[in-house]
Amino acid sequence: MTLDTDRIEKLLQDGVHNKVYPGAVWAMGNARGTEASGAVGLLNPTRPDEPMRLDTIFDVASLTKVLAVWSTIGTLVEDGKLQLDAPLGTLWTEVAGHPLGQVTAHHLLTHTVGVPLRANLRALYGTDPQDIRDGVLHEALHRPPGEAVEYTDRAALILGYLAEHLSGQTLHVFATTRVWQPLGMRETRFGPLPTEAAARCAPTELDETTGAHLKGTAHDFSARLLNGTCGIAGAFSVLDDLTSFLRNMLGHTESADRPGFGPTWVKESLKIHTGELAPARGLFWHPAPGTVPTEHDIWVHYGFTGTGMWLSPAQERWAVLLTNKLYYTRDRGALTDVRDAFRRLAFR
Repeated sequence: MTLDTDRIEKLLQDGVHNKVYPGAVWAMGNARGTEASGAVGLLNPTRPDEPMRLDTIFDVASLTKVLAVWSTIGTLVEDGKLQLDAPLGTLWTEVAGHPLGQVTAHHLLTHTVGVPLRANLRALYGTDPQDIRDGVLHEALHRPPGEAVEYTDRAALILGYLAEHLSGQTLHVFATTRVWQPLGMRETRFGPLPTEAAARCAPTELDETTGAHLKGTAHDFSARLLNGTCGIAGAFSVLDDLTSFLRNMLGHTESADRPGFGPTWVKESLKIHTGELAPARGLFWHPAPGTVPTEHDIWVHYGFTGTGMWLSPAQERWAVLLTNKLYYTRDRGALTDVRDAFRRLAFR
């Protein structure tokens, strides 16, 4: 495949010019490595002396769900510590006897669990992390499990708690030791970032309490409420780390130590698990908009700050686009157009 890097650069430069985002970094490649990459725009539109760079650190937002939760749940499955179809109450006393005890990890991974949708955790449960945990794990379902596909951040939050319970470690430590370190993902971590790393971080939205854009602190309020670490969001990463992660998903890694998840988990995750329900879902991954999984086999996961990762096992290709769209707006319309065009150029 011949990549049209000129069109890719123009597409992303136009996004900077049209104020879709201050800047972006990108890469695409195959199982053997990176074929093309680049950086456009600025870290901060008010600072022309700070260009976006290939080693810029990004608040990856919901990519946390894949990097920290999907991956660690995969290690637990492959270690035989978790059966996806087992009711949670049979292996987790904390939810036994509560509504969540009847649901499974499979329900959570496919967003068919029936838990309440997006909600203000602070308004519901207060600011104490234990009170939030109790509230989330003991909340009533709003519909029967398996009835409908409804995206909810709570699914990742609950799975993060489950990973901590089964591993006996914090999500940060578990993800670091079982996934990130073995893959050489040296700059992937939960925030808040130390000062030196924060200086290289792309700023996101304006924090009205300080009058400054967040930089090195998670944009997601739930992550900040839970001291930076949770299954919903809160992870920070760089382009090279994400390309390593995706290359491993295609079965190739230069790491001497295999990460906790392997090709069996990847293969199982990148297929439709929701039957006739719509929208179609794999295990935390979903078919790229406008594609048919059985024909094109392109899977994607997005982050609210303006990040995205695509993977096609059939084509043995991957792509990454990282932007700080959230610096300007929470509206996703213009970025959706850029993402779709970028994906078409990466997978043809």
